[in-house]
Amino acid sequence: MRILFLSMYFAPDTAANAVIMTELVEELSELGHEITVVSAFPHYGTNKVWDEYKGKLFQSGRYGRARVFRTYLYVPKDKTGFAGRVLNYLSFNLFSTLLGLFSGKYDVIFAPSPPLTIGLSAWLISRLKRVPYVYNVQDIYPDIAVRLGILTNQKAIKAFQLLEKFVYKRAAAISVLSSGFQQNLLRKGVEPGKLAVIPNFVDVDFVRPLPKDNPFSCQQGLHNKFTVMYAGNVGLSQGLETVLEAADQLRDLENLVFLVVGNGAAKEALERQAGEMGLPNISFLPFQPRECLPEMYASADVSLVIIREGVANESVPSKTYTILASGRPVIAAIDPGSETWNLIEEAGCGICIRPEDPTALAWAVRELYNDAAARARYGENGRCFVVKNYTRQKIAHQYHRLFTGLKSK
Repeated sequence: MRILFLSMYFAPDTAANAVIMTELVEELSELGHEITVVSAFPHYGTNKVWDEYKGKLFQSGRYGRARVFRTYLYVPKDKTGFAGRVLNYLSFNLFSTLLGLFSGKYDVIFAPSPPLTIGLSAWLISRLKRVPYVYNVQDIYPDIAVRLGILTNQKAIKAFQLLEKFVYKRAAAISVLSSGFQQNLLRKGVEPGKLAVIPNFVDVDFVRPLPKDNPFSCQQGLHNKFTVMYAGNVGLSQGLETVLEAADQLRDLENLVFLVVGNGAAKEALERQAGEMGLPNISFLPFQPRECLPEMYASADVSLVIIREGVANESVPSKTYTILASGRPVIAAIDPGSETWNLIEEAGCGICIRPEDPTALAWAVRELYNDAAARARYGENGRCFVVKNYTRQKIAHQYHRLFTGLKSK
């Protein structure tokens, strides 16, 4: 099949969605599909368009067997501002729609969110080319923006809810990451037959258990320290202030360091707060090159999944699969009964605590600090669980069946 991917993020960008969509394109290409990707210029990790793409409107090339078209988009300096985010999304939607319309013939269009507005681009291209589109829900908007307090204007909320309904109604199929997402959309009146639950995944051949004493850990001075790592977006939805407060309670633990790896809207304030608290046991790094990730995750003795209360109770953050693949235990500060909580309990791969509770986080770190056998058991359980259930090959076959099923209708 000829498949058009409308994805705001794609390699070499560093966003979690970029990794997921890039690897999915690779696997679907291996299954014989002809893939064209329309994406934005890389910008996520630096919060600006990379220098090598500046001054351009479009660029074309190839990634493996796939054709790739990249486009300019507006990148706001302030990632916390609502107006900047809207301009960011709309500029990509405008130019990606033009590229999608004039880049060839397709049998199906695949549009992963965010942003929600990408559904409009998919719908317009599908109407003009008379092909179906599949909307992929990585985050449910506007729900998450409302929960975080980013979107408070009632008229704006209503407008986004109408847009959400429009996109769902006109999609030929909707893929969601979890049964929680499925139930959310069913409550909103989405036809059950449209919904396919297809989780995210991890490349278990790339991210794998490695020795803690490796080039990355030595370079960062972590090889002889007990390292508790958070890696990913340092944004508003994580509530990483909890990590600082837990670090403050654990000053007595020898050779303990909390390592925060990533960038995001909340990072500057977080670093400033850590300095004001005089914390000797926390360090910050920017996003690391993808080739470093296996050694980076291996440098951790424990890895964290941290989300504010009520933000991610319906899905599993993709970093969870990466932690499990690395063979390291996880501490998840997540809503009880959430998809992530249930997965970690089923896999037996770590400790779950309530979100935004620094005392509980400090307790969980202290428990694993003092119990090497538990760390080893949790790490081995997680690795076995993710290899069995969440490899890129297994998940790509689910998308393959979804796409080919649409063609046969």
